[in-house]
Formats: sequence, C-alpha cells, structure tokens
Amino acid sequence: MLGKPKEIEGVLLVDKPAGFTSHDVVARLRRKLAMKRIGHAGTLDPLATGLLIILVGKATRISQYLTNLDKEYEGTMVLGKITNSQDADGEVMETRPVPPLTEAEVRAAMQAFLGDQYQTPPMFSAIKIDGVPLYKKARQGEEVEREPRFIRVSSYELTRFAPPELGFRIRCSKGTYVRTLAHDLGQKLGCGAHLSALRRTATDRFRIEQALTLEAIEQLALPDIEKRLLRVYDVVPSFVG
Repeated sequence: MLGKPKEIEGVLLVDKPAGFTSHDVVARLRRKLAMKRIGHAGTLDPLATGLLIILVGKATRISQYLTNLDKEYEGTMVLGKITNSQDADGEVMETRPVPPLTEAEVRAAMQAFLGDQYQTPPMFSAIKIDGVPLYKKARQGEEVEREPRFIRVSSYELTRFAPPELGFRIRCSKGTYVRTLAHDLGQKLGCGAHLSALRRTATDRFRIEQALTLEAIEQLALPDIEKRLLRVYDVVPSFVG
C-alpha cells in the first residue's frame, strides 16, 4: 500500500498581479500544489500588486506572527476625483478643481499623517459587521458606522510630483488602508483624491525582490517550488509548534 504523500511546508513569497484577490492567488496555488492547507499573511486589494506572503502546509500556524509586521508600499494617487471605494476600482462621486499646489505644500500635508492615529475603515472593505462584509452593504448604498482602528504611519514620502498625479512611498502598521490615507490627504489638500495604483514592496525584512510572480511559480516543477520555500524556523525563529 502506498502511504499518504508528504505534505510540503514553508513560506512562499509571491508577487501578486493586479486584478487578483489574495484568495484568488491562494486558490491557484492550491491547485498547483494539489493541497488545501495554504493561506496568506496580509490581504492585498485586487487593484494592488506586490508582495503576498503565502503560507504552505503547517506554516499556516505562523500567520499571526507575520500579519502583525509593518508593510511598505509605493503608489500613485490622482487629485481632484473622489470615488466611493477611495481607489480607481470605484465610481467617481465628485470632481473638484486641483489648486496650484507646490511640492512643499504636499510634503507638509503628508507629514501630518505620521505617527500613531486612529483610522476609520472604508465602506468598501472586507470587514464584517453582523456577519456581512462592509463592501456588500456599500454596494447596496448602505452606510454604517465603523469603529476606528489604531494604526501607525512610520514614513510617508512624495516620490513624484506631477499634478493631478502624486507618487508616494509609505511604511505603515498592519490594518492600514492606504487608499483611505490617499483619500484623506486629498481632503487635506482641499481637492479630494483617490488611489490609482499600489504596490507592496516589503513586509518587514521580506522584499518584493525575493518574490516570484504567480505565473512563474505555476510554470515551475513541484521540487523547484519546494526549493523556494522559506523554512518556518528561519522566518519566525521564536516559533515553537
């Protein structure tokens, strides 16, 4: 009798493509690896690309250690247009003229968002209230009260000044909605804004340069994928499981 095949385990760094949910990536990898015990440590919106930490097999036990790590992003926002989802996937609700801003004014406005603060999650989010995701309520035109969440913004830098577009780099704590920060910055500048592109470039010490695209992973043989897996004890040395 043949024994049950050995289940592989470890941490796989994936460069998520745009248009995919984090669950979509997990589903594709479950098919590729022919195993169900796969998860991720930190959701990315469909619009966003970049580093998605995938947990394979028994590595799913370290999810709590990795989701708590700080994240780094690079992105673009568009001034003058406010959307109902606070990003380019939403419907434009309001258009305002963009004032003659200077780089110094934008940088100063960004500095006001540094440090510890409370952020109200957007209606278009997966947070559940009474068992129903907020985005489902939002699609029905319903607005409900959301409890503000504690976040920390460690850095918020202007990387490109080409109004109405602004490029930025940000480092922040888990649970931070970058599209909400873009929306709020637009409000502070008096013209509104929405997030048009976002890429996660790092989670703590893990960098996007270490990741493989989903397409590249799907083209690899299983032994080659196994070689790419980071060991649980190398990722979280203190973990005892």
